[in-house]
Amino acid sequence: MSKRISLIFFLVLCCATFGFSQIRVACIGNSITKGYGLPKPEVYCYPAVLGKMLGKDYQVKNYGVSARTMLLKGDMPWMKEPQFRDVLKYNPQIVIIKLGTNDSKEQNWAHSSEFKKDMETLIILLQSLPAKPQIYLCYPIPAGENTMGIRESVIANEIIPMIKSVADEYNLKVIDLHTDMPEKYYSPDNVHPNMYGAKYIAEKVYDAIK
Repeated sequence: MSKRISLIFFLVLCCATFGFSQIRVACIGNSITKGYGLPKPEVYCYPAVLGKMLGKDYQVKNYGVSARTMLLKGDMPWMKEPQFRDVLKYNPQIVIIKLGTNDSKEQNWAHSSEFKKDMETLIILLQSLPAKPQIYLCYPIPAGENTMGIRESVIANEIIPMIKSVADEYNLKVIDLHTDMPEKYYSPDNVHPNMYGAKYIAEKVYDAIK
């Protein structure tokens, strides 16, 4: 009897370890990913909504940090934050990268010649993880007139072409959040999405993953 109990325990342990392991998803980004301005960011930010949409087979973690840049010489580089090290420890199987909005600010885009190289650095480090994650690059959502120094002309005409170039070079999938983002999905600052906008982003990312 004791051998039978031991066998059952072993099988249950195997199922728990292998049969029900969740797919790890890391959402990298700035305040748009973090959920800045939302009434309950932990509930309504796009990674939280995405996690609900994907269901119990996925574990989605939010690594968004407000005001951060892709550029390592930007005023607040994302790769110099603890969240960068946390992502590497998490060893995700899927990574969503949504950076570039804050890079469009004048003081950051002064280093525009290094944007592509810095993006490649992040991608190469992620690709070296044991999980060999599938990486998705997001085009930034459009930015309207704002007082934050974020420039839509730079996003549309310079940053997005660079993201596309890197995606093509590294054979990565692109999630286009820029083309059809409705104006009614923005908060009053014309940069951050409201709850409907966050849901819209989550749906776009969900469609790409599934």
